[in-house]
Amino acid sequence: MNAQHEPTDTVVVGRIGRPHGVRGLATVEVRTDDPDLRFAPGAVLLTDPPERGPLTVVDKRWHSGTLLLQLAGPSGEAYELRETVDELRNTLLLVPIADLPEIEEPDSFYDHQLVGLTARLPDESVIGEVTAVRHEAQDLLVVRRSEGGEALIPFVSAIVPTVDVAGGFLVVDPPEGLLDL
Repeated sequence: MNAQHEPTDTVVVGRIGRPHGVRGLATVEVRTDDPDLRFAPGAVLLTDPPERGPLTVVDKRWHSGTLLLQLAGPSGEAYELRETVDELRNTLLLVPIADLPEIEEPDSFYDHQLVGLTARLPDESVIGEVTAVRHEAQDLLVVRRSEGGEALIPFVSAIVPTVDVAGGFLVVDPPEGLLDL
């Protein structure tokens, strides 16, 4: 794969945080529904920035709800020092979209399937374009408004009753005042 990753050909599954302990373990902010599969020992992960990878998972463990990884760099040598792991801080961990399993649940989507969709009202007037999905207390669609600014739209079926990935749009039926915020 070339050194530059197009956002359309990979998806973020984690972000490296601070080192844990002194033996080269990295904390990881998990951004996947299946961390045990994505971060299994032997898994190879692409990185953003690309020059930091690829990284190979050597060991994985959980500590107080935080994922800890022992990683090996592009040379195959494991990072064993806190200082070398700290140089990886804020590195995004990526996998090719082609490696993602099909979603079996109806009305479930990968974030990359939603980003780029046109958000429109039930009368088909355009609100804007979905630019991101935030996973907070509830999932939120970040929509860049056609007239400027952003709208945060709760991604629940009562407010987003229709998602047509193939058609390139989703329908937002907002409660009064939601788009005025």
